[in-house]
Amino acid sequence: MALSQKLEIRQSQALVMTPQLMQAIKLLQLSNLDLAAYVDNELERNPLLERTAETEAESERRASDGATPEPPAEEWAERPVDAVDNAPEVHREAAEQAAEDDGAVGEPSPNEAPLGYSEWGTTPATRRDDGDFNLEAFASAERTLSDHLGEQLALAITDPARRMIGQYLIDLVDEAGYLGGDLATVAEKLGTSVADVEGVLAVLQTFDPAGICARNLTECLALQLKERDRFDPAMQALVAHIDLLAKRELGALKKICGVNEEDLADMIAEIRQLNPKPGLAFGSTMVQPIVPDVFVRPSPDGSFIVELNSDTLPKVLVNQVYYTQVTKSVKNDKEKSYLADCLQTATWLIRALDQRAKTILKVSEEIVRQQDGFFVHGVQHLRPLNLKTVADAIGMHESTVSRVTANKYMATNRGIFELKYFFTSAIASTSGGDAHSAEAVRHRIKQLIDAESGEDVLSDDTIVEKLRTAGIDIARRTVAKYREAMRIPSSVQRRREKQLANEGAVSP
Repeated sequence: MALSQKLEIRQSQALVMTPQLMQAIKLLQLSNLDLAAYVDNELERNPLLERTAETEAESERRASDGATPEPPAEEWAERPVDAVDNAPEVHREAAEQAAEDDGAVGEPSPNEAPLGYSEWGTTPATRRDDGDFNLEAFASAERTLSDHLGEQLALAITDPARRMIGQYLIDLVDEAGYLGGDLATVAEKLGTSVADVEGVLAVLQTFDPAGICARNLTECLALQLKERDRFDPAMQALVAHIDLLAKRELGALKKICGVNEEDLADMIAEIRQLNPKPGLAFGSTMVQPIVPDVFVRPSPDGSFIVELNSDTLPKVLVNQVYYTQVTKSVKNDKEKSYLADCLQTATWLIRALDQRAKTILKVSEEIVRQQDGFFVHGVQHLRPLNLKTVADAIGMHESTVSRVTANKYMATNRGIFELKYFFTSAIASTSGGDAHSAEAVRHRIKQLIDAESGEDVLSDDTIVEKLRTAGIDIARRTVAKYREAMRIPSSVQRRREKQLANEGAVSP
């Protein structure tokens, strides 16, 4: 059969994921902080993008919050020489040069303060333009645990080699004050012996606060008890079997420690006065607060109003004026192609941000509609909900809903919740009616346990019976799984805790 070439026209359908479409999908699952960082990066790369100018209301709000906009560069040159230190570095040099040209820099007159200083011996950085003191300039930096230990290390160890080992160990201490890493690995990296590392560690463990640089909870408690001169053999045995104390096995502890019930209660009271995380008393990394993406508030007619948090939405636009001016000076096809790409990218980004906001709002409105019982009555009325139900209701794919609900938070009259919180599995009803939400069942289990008394502690089997009486068909292993997820101890441990609490209340 002879081979030949020919042209054919065929019509077919295929799903093509363009780079822009893939990036738009990625924008859906970004949190508000990640989205702001992404937009900032695009503003630096694309000259046609710019932030939307603040409205008059936003400017007034900023002024009421005490935030003053930075003056333009031209104003720095017009400021008096006393204000040079408050300017950025580049404007400071320009102001100093201008003052030097005018003969202002030199030996000050007897009635004139030296350059860079003002009255009362304070620098201009500590004074505002209106003459009042800038209290923020006097605020000291947050004292960290590493700084605190480093200062003590400089006084306790003078040998350079041992001091370097100590600084290396301090860098391995986490925020709670515990030393991470293996001493043998540290010795190998520093080219020294394990005995030298252990000797330096013994010095570090005498530092303030007591219990610092411990490798585990047992060692941390032991260091604090040694500091109080209370690490006797009985207390040593108690600390070594701290796991039994967590399980409330007081009978076994009395035998191990060789003490009676009253002495054991006193020892446990001393243990409770210790700090299991001594490092948290010092500065640590800043905890980023949760910023909600959606606000839900009740309306007078009994429904709920869902609105986006406009403060978390980046406000950018295409500078058409600049684009028109630049296109007039384009000299070759390469520059014209670059400007066309920048315009296309900028236009796409604005559309993608708008579509992202609309999608989040649409998904949030459907969640509020599906879980209206939660917003009115509380967690007990949380309904079983999955991604497919929401996706079918708003005409989207499940994967899109999953991306929208990732890293997004909703501020409601009952607190701030992640959007994924409202998607819970279903637990069947014993009467064949509507299924129950897993989160609502967890809440019911916690209520039953909180209401139990010391004489009537509920076992998992008893909880199963009570739930089935209430119409919830659930297995015992599911109750145990939910209880452990909420960090609720077993019925045996709860009974021991309540007995100990009752004994402590009666003994005084």
